[in-house]
Amino acid sequence: MHDFKIIKKTVEFCGRTLTIETGKMAKQANGAVFMQYGQTTVLTTAVMAKEFSEGLDFFPLTVDYNEKMFASGKIPGGFFKRESKPSTDATLNARQIDRSIRPLFPDGFRNAVQVVVNILSYDGENDPSVLGVLGASLALSISDIPFHGPIAGVTVGYVDDNIVVNPTIQQLNGTSKLNLNVAGSENSIVMIESAATELSEQTMLDAVYTGHDEIKKLIAVQKEFIAEAAKPKVEIQLYKIPEEIMAKTEADYGSMVAEAAVILGKHARQEAFDKAEEDMLTKYQEADGDAFGENLRFYKEAFHELIKRFVRKSILEKHHRVDGRNLDDIRDITCEIDVLPIVHGSALFTRGETQSLGTVTLGGGSDQQVIDGLEDEYKKTFYLHYNFPPFSVGEVGRMGAPGRRELGHGNLAERALKVVIPDQEVFPYTIRIVSDILESNGSSSMATICSGTLSMMAAGVPIKAPVAGIANGLIMEGSEYVVLTDIMGLEDHLGDMDFKVAGTKDGITAMQMDIKIEGITKEIMTIALEKAKVARLHIIGEMEKTIGAPREDLAPTAPRIESFKIPTDKIGEVIGPSGKNIKNVIEVCKVEINIEDDGTVRILSPDKDSIDKAKNMILSVVIEPEMNHVYDGVVTRMESFGAFVKFLGAKEGMVHVSQLHTARINQPGDMLKLGDVVKVRVIGNERGKIALSMKGLEGNPQPSEEAIEKGQNPPPREHRDDDRGGFNRSRGRDDRGSRDRNRRF
Repeated sequence: MHDFKIIKKTVEFCGRTLTIETGKMAKQANGAVFMQYGQTTVLTTAVMAKEFSEGLDFFPLTVDYNEKMFASGKIPGGFFKRESKPSTDATLNARQIDRSIRPLFPDGFRNAVQVVVNILSYDGENDPSVLGVLGASLALSISDIPFHGPIAGVTVGYVDDNIVVNPTIQQLNGTSKLNLNVAGSENSIVMIESAATELSEQTMLDAVYTGHDEIKKLIAVQKEFIAEAAKPKVEIQLYKIPEEIMAKTEADYGSMVAEAAVILGKHARQEAFDKAEEDMLTKYQEADGDAFGENLRFYKEAFHELIKRFVRKSILEKHHRVDGRNLDDIRDITCEIDVLPIVHGSALFTRGETQSLGTVTLGGGSDQQVIDGLEDEYKKTFYLHYNFPPFSVGEVGRMGAPGRRELGHGNLAERALKVVIPDQEVFPYTIRIVSDILESNGSSSMATICSGTLSMMAAGVPIKAPVAGIANGLIMEGSEYVVLTDIMGLEDHLGDMDFKVAGTKDGITAMQMDIKIEGITKEIMTIALEKAKVARLHIIGEMEKTIGAPREDLAPTAPRIESFKIPTDKIGEVIGPSGKNIKNVIEVCKVEINIEDDGTVRILSPDKDSIDKAKNMILSVVIEPEMNHVYDGVVTRMESFGAFVKFLGAKEGMVHVSQLHTARINQPGDMLKLGDVVKVRVIGNERGKIALSMKGLEGNPQPSEEAIEKGQNPPPREHRDDDRGGFNRSRGRDDRGSRDRNRRF
């Protein structure tokens, strides 16, 4: 029997039971916590490498968020039937946890740390990602890994004009106008990720700090748990530049770095930095001799530290930015549309040295993106893909599948634009936006939002309002700080905050915040939001100078979609056995067809005539012939007792020989031939057997005088070959049964 030393705590949180436990599972990890919220359970572990990672200039933290399909009673798809690479949602959740905990490790910490979040059961109501930050904080805090926690995270919704913390999945996906993930410590906010439906800055601020009030409760619970379960923290080696090297580098090259830091233009400024660094290394190599190899990395780190100090000092004390702008100046903006032929919509948005090429492609139902995760499978009719090639920053690099950064930036832009996408009933297209970053010097995700808006308006997508985005930054030393509008790459790299806000003129649609310090105050966030609003309105104004509203018509190359409804009990008949009927329509008309469960039919083709032809073929199946109504038809088969006529596309009925003409006709061949176009009137419809008449209808073929005369003098009964009885020699069967059946018409 194992002697588990279990420590367990249970509390009520936001109307549900939260249980935290350690000591039973994954005991060989530095820290492990099993949590249950409702019936959703998560196991989080934290492990640290024992050795210091030599040669790294960053903290090697890895966060993995593993969705186990068995958690929701599902078996993975695919040939191997096992989980493979993480889903996009799992990657985004891992990224949020990373962004929340990374600022809380000691400066100079270089031991590799891995946090793994395993979703073990999912009840469909409580989002397991809510437990991600909490689990990471607990696992790290009770471990021997250095960590300046605890922190916690919650989800905040806005349901029926009320702020709700940790709403259910149904509320978030249903009536909530807000989906906000916020993480914080006891005293400040450390991470924000949100999508909103044009909410005001004040509402967003209230939501953040309502969430923070609940976070404080989780912090208190953690402190009690940590007091019982925590291990002593280990002593570790921290990376630090030797003071004598830092002092020497500043004395020799401080003035050169200060001059280079105010050169306008990214490449010109970087060339000046590179030249100064090259001079420094050459000088110190001669001076150090054999010791230079050991000191090389310290010299490089000291030089980059100088850049950081001078850039930050200039901004904080002199309000002077490296490109000469004032604190709230926005870089020059250029907007262009229709920059590419053939594509359905295109735009080039350039702000300073950041440039996004946005393209829009319109598709049909088969182009919808299928999402299969822990929740029920669903389809997306709007999605955005963000690409960040290495040439955008003048570098050589690998081109391949998108990484976490690309997925995160694309998701933020997609959420910002999703709010203004028209409903499927209004615009029944699948919409794909692709943003290719051609140049980057800060805020490429916000440029993506702008190029995406412009390209959709150019494509004729009837969006509800233009959306723009801006990124603000922060330089903070002690109690002194400044908030910067429209940060460039160097200010992002050397600053303390990246605060992105997107929205329309009426409100915020997406918001994201990352920091490199241990938290920011409500005052700083309020200032950043107000500055972002002013900047957003300015950018929308610049965009509207290029295109003020969506075009009324689609591009000539874009497909057309016609949407209509059919009775749900007719769907099977339209599709046919094994899809035979609908496949025939698609092949004959060269169109794409999508039929929803509610009977909505969407036909897609660049050719209007093809759409009309396909629509008529489908309607011909579902429309029931009306009594006494006259239709055009084609003679498809003739028997001695009557002619079969196809009308309304696939409908077929019979004109009995007695209904061919007002005069008596012996057989259909006396008046008709195969392929004749005729007019017919519906005179009966019983159990799908349709009786037709051609009597008295103008425009039909007419029998000859000889045929009429022959009809007045029929041959003797024993020699007649019709449906009135006897043996039909041409068919070789007794036809009396046919006579009886056809009388029903």
